[in-house]
Formats: sequence, C-alpha cells, structure tokens
Amino acid sequence: MAKLFFKYGTVFSAKSLNLIATAHNYETQGKKVLLLIPQIDSRSDGHVATRAGLKLPAEIVAKTTNILDIYQVHLQKKQQIDCVLVDECHMLEKEHIDQLRQIVSNYDTPVICYGLRVSYTLELFEASKRLFELADKLEEIKTVCWYCNNKATHNLKLLDGKPVYEGNPIDIGGLEKYVPVCYKCYEHPDVEKVIHNPHKTDN
Repeated sequence: MAKLFFKYGTVFSAKSLNLIATAHNYETQGKKVLLLIPQIDSRSDGHVATRAGLKLPAEIVAKTTNILDIYQVHLQKKQQIDCVLVDECHMLEKEHIDQLRQIVSNYDTPVICYGLRVSYTLELFEASKRLFELADKLEEIKTVCWYCNNKATHNLKLLDGKPVYEGNPIDIGGLEKYVPVCYKCYEHPDVEKVIHNPHKTDN
C-alpha cells in the first residue's frame, strides 16, 4: 500500500540530493516519477537542483494549482506515475498537502515530500504542519550544526552577519542567508564565525 512520506531537515541537509537520488533509483528501473516544486521558490527555474550541480526538471506548483489536475493529465496521456516527489514542500499551500494525500489514497501512488520543518522564526510552516498531521511516515534528514558538532535542528537567518529572528517565515535564500544550527547555537551563535562565514556569497 502506498504511503505519504515527509522527509524533513534543516537547510543544507541534502534534501534535494536525496530527492534526486530517489528519482534516479526509480528511473533506472524504468519507472516514471513526477517531480514537483513550488513556484514561489524563485531559485528553481523549474528544476530541482543541488549545490553539487545535479539538476532535474520539475513541474511548477503555483499557489492556485490543483496537484490532482497535474497528476490526472499524465493519466489521460496514459503515462503511469510510479512515485510523486516534491521538493521544498514547506512552501506549498495547506490545500496542496491534502491533494497529495488524495493521490496516495485514491491512486495508490507513493508521495515523498522533502522540506523544512520550521522557519527561522521557529514557526511550523503551514504545509509542514499539515504533513505532520497527514503523513504515514516521518523521517528526519540529519546534518551537523554550523557552529558545533551537535545535530542541527533549526535554521538561523543572517543579515549582514547578524542573527535575525523575526520576519516573513518564507524568505528565499541559500548559505548567504541561512545556516543549520542546534538550538543552543540558534539562541547564542558564535558571532565571530558568523562574520567570517566562508560561504557568505555562496548561492
């Protein structure tokens, strides 16, 4: 029986790399995957991409998109979908998660969502919250804190080298703006390491 998965981690925990590896595994078996990415992610250009340079085309999900419509278009073309993979799922609408749940339940197609759990303001994203409510299986993708060797659990936003704790929860950016941290370093980051972040201009 197909399941709805939520694989979550902090920034730079290789979520997109995991997605691309999963897509590759399906495709090497001759199976069809449907890749989705939110339109709001202005970095994507309609692709799931990694910092290592790996890239796969994906269908864009706008705020008003019904994901069931995308899925059914493929069925109408007699294109069997063996798995749906969603990148940056935390940027989706709550309704999109309900639609993904319907794909699993109505078509027995597994759906694997990759994204963040909470924003830099320590708030659950609406889509992530819905996934915690509806997913059959939750899996944490782990990485290490930027400032120590503890497991990273949160995302720290930096502006001109200084921590930022308030603002719009969805604020697109890479290592020039965010680093993965444990909660202790989230509250008390090493300012010297922030200022001398060697990846400050890395996109």
